[in-house]
Amino acid sequence: MNLLNGSSFQKLEGAIQSANLRQQVITNNIANNETPYFKRSEVSFESLLKETMAGDMPVLKGNRTDARHFVIGPTSSVPLPVITEDQSTVMNNNLNNVDIEQEMSLLADNQLRYNAYISQVNEKIKMMRTAVEGR
Repeated sequence: MNLLNGSSFQKLEGAIQSANLRQQVITNNIANNETPYFKRSEVSFESLLKETMAGDMPVLKGNRTDARHFVIGPTSSVPLPVITEDQSTVMNNNLNNVDIEQEMSLLADNQLRYNAYISQVNEKIKMMRTAVEGR
């Protein structure tokens, strides 16, 4: 049994992947700050995870006794991050909607989230190592 396959590790892995994706999306927004008609994008993950954890997912799950069996029910309790493009706003005269100050703030916020996720993973691994080694 692999100790890193628990649901908390899957959630942290999804959060780290979404933070990486969010970093790419925000830096793309910043890079296109002066591009005419460019529309900013954003990544949603935490709200989707919260909805999933609130019980909006179906509870029915089939028992697989063989890897060749079909999967019945949700395959993971962790949603995938979703990228959305904001087509409804305009920030500049060139019809671009990137606010550089907001994007820089989001970039700093994302970096803090990423660091917190990595710290949580490291702490969980440290706890498991202590449990396995018995010290």
